[in-house]
Amino acid sequence: MMPSVETKPDAGLKIKHAPYTIARFHPDYPPSLISLLGSEAPERLWAIGRLELLNLPKTALFCSNRCPGDAILAAYDQAQKWRDKGRCVISGFHSAMEKECLQILLRGPQSIIICPGRSIESMRLPREWRLGIEDGRILLLSPFESSHRRATVALAEHRNRLVAALADEIYFAHITPSGGVARLAAHVVMWGISVYGRYGMKKGILGQPPILQENGDTAMPKILMVNHNE
Repeated sequence: MMPSVETKPDAGLKIKHAPYTIARFHPDYPPSLISLLGSEAPERLWAIGRLELLNLPKTALFCSNRCPGDAILAAYDQAQKWRDKGRCVISGFHSAMEKECLQILLRGPQSIIICPGRSIESMRLPREWRLGIEDGRILLLSPFESSHRRATVALAEHRNRLVAALADEIYFAHITPSGGVARLAAHVVMWGISVYGRYGMKKGILGQPPILQENGDTAMPKILMVNHNE
């Protein structure tokens, strides 16, 4: 029988790149996954790195695969602000824009939580990731067991809900209508998490018109707070 949590690496030692597991009802399991995802919360998580990074204030980053130039520039600027302010960012870093933002974040000292849309067991890690893990500022987290070796659309959508449920606020760099990120946005509106960004939507989430801001951004409806200065 697999233990609830395997021995976690000592923060003062060089971290091995083998994942350990956190069972759903273990004290280290993030409570927001249970409260927001309910029965969809994964039975266990696989992690590489310091799980304590989950206790930091976190911004989730999402961006549709198709992203216009103005949204790209805004996302670059936002990633630089997070890097300079030391903000912890969590994302799948899967879309092209998300990957570009990750490269900006990797050049800073702040913490990063990377959630691949596949299993992290036997996953080949880029050198920058390995160094960040060993420095204690990068955590890899996945809800997928070893049989899920390739990312799929279904796995990506499941991963995105997990990322959103772990975040304290969510930044949407761009949302393509009717895409997976749009479905996620409609879902998290119900959670009351702070959401901001440049949405690119002709119609607001849930069919409501977007609220236009002076800087050209649009605030999603039914959000507790929209902050464009983070």
